[in-house]
Amino acid sequence: MMSELETTLLGLMMIVIMFGMGASLTPRDFLIAMRKPKGVLIGLVCQFGLMPLLAFGLAMWLELPPAMAMGLILMGCMPGGTTSNIFAYFSKGVLALSIMMTSVSTLIAVIAVPALLAFYSGQAGIGAEFAVPASNVIKVLATLLVPTIAGMILRRYSANVGATIEMIGAFLGVLVILFIAVSWIPRNLGVLASTPFEIYFAAIGLGMIGMALGFGLARALRQDPNRSRTIALETGIQNGPLAILIVTLTFSGQLQQEVLLIPVLYSLFIVWTSAAVTIGFRRRASREAIARDQAKVVLGAG
Repeated sequence: MMSELETTLLGLMMIVIMFGMGASLTPRDFLIAMRKPKGVLIGLVCQFGLMPLLAFGLAMWLELPPAMAMGLILMGCMPGGTTSNIFAYFSKGVLALSIMMTSVSTLIAVIAVPALLAFYSGQAGIGAEFAVPASNVIKVLATLLVPTIAGMILRRYSANVGATIEMIGAFLGVLVILFIAVSWIPRNLGVLASTPFEIYFAAIGLGMIGMALGFGLARALRQDPNRSRTIALETGIQNGPLAILIVTLTFSGQLQQEVLLIPVLYSLFIVWTSAAVTIGFRRRASREAIARDQAKVVLGAG
């Protein structure tokens, strides 16, 4: 389980992360997104349509115990994580689209996550003792909107400071995961060693399959390869630290440990799987750029 100190530190780090996300935004960004909403809308369908359904499907297919099924479904219902912005940047994706998808999904999550969580946990037949109350989710998400709005205000009055806070917030998302690894894993080695294969498959598969589905849907809806890769990363990279915070504030004791297992494993593995996917995406983007340049040369010569 997470200690009280770890829960407090996680909460403080989440506030800084959300402040950083807000510092990446201006009202103009939302106006631009509204004028060309297709990419963001596809992202929202992936985020709150495909991912919760995928988590539910994996939980049922793998016949996970109720507590772990709850952890997986919670993870699938989360909005996008800020670390996706880092991976979108290094994959040569469309960073502005990634940031906007993260931001919009986080705002919509206040309404969407409690509704999706209630629906899918009910469909999975998860008992009340394992359920995450909607009020807990709303409280956490609504509280985190405050630093997000504060970050937007800062960006409006000081663009340079806002940009610096934005980068700090994004990298802190990675540090949160490292913090979990350093503090949680050593105390739970026995649990990790005895965890069955299907739990690891669910935790890793949620992100990997989510990326594949996000990319496939984006391409099917005629998004260009760069935007499709961005949507794929944004779809598969959920806000793991947020899910962990919700679990630690809802459960205690052995039940907390059981529900927490998949969100923690997801958060740990998503960094490595996303890094591998990002390397592949970056190479593909580079080859496409070279091909475009060569085509221009041929046309110019003609």
